[in-house]
Amino acid sequence: MRNRAMATALILVLSIAISASGADKFVLDQAHSSIGFSVRHLVISKTKGSFHDAVATVMYDDKDITKSSVDVTIKIASIDTDNEGRDNHLKSPDFFDVDKFPDMTFKSKRIEKVKDGYVAIGDFTIRDVTKEIKLPFQIVGIVDDPMGNTKMGVEASITIDRQDYGLTWSK
Repeated sequence: MRNRAMATALILVLSIAISASGADKFVLDQAHSSIGFSVRHLVISKTKGSFHDAVATVMYDDKDITKSSVDVTIKIASIDTDNEGRDNHLKSPDFFDVDKFPDMTFKSKRIEKVKDGYVAIGDFTIRDVTKEIKLPFQIVGIVDDPMGNTKMGVEASITIDRQDYGLTWSK
């Protein structure tokens, strides 16, 4: 049985890379992962940030990817926008309220093949709001690393409206 790794990137609130163990179970590879986002600021610029702590499990069926699944938990307290004051405000009840809602999650219900890749359909939760989303993704490659582990690269991105999830401070 070879170890496998998977890299995933969900942009604007999720961006993940995953490293796996076992034949079909993949787990987040923190060293080769990124979870990033960008948000419009005053309509004229973008503020970028990332989350540095997450757990993800992917059950991957290489014979029929539609039988695969993904489960991601992002620790919101790990938010980093290169501005400590802004990060603390984002953690406060004005935004994420990390004391009450420490995690942001995505749990797939199904995976579907689309013309240029795949889409993971599942429940995305921020704070106490859960909505079903369609998360398009592509498998960018599968390689064996120098240690004989199989690595898989995956990229995904999605745009959400933060106000749909109770992040309504200011405009």
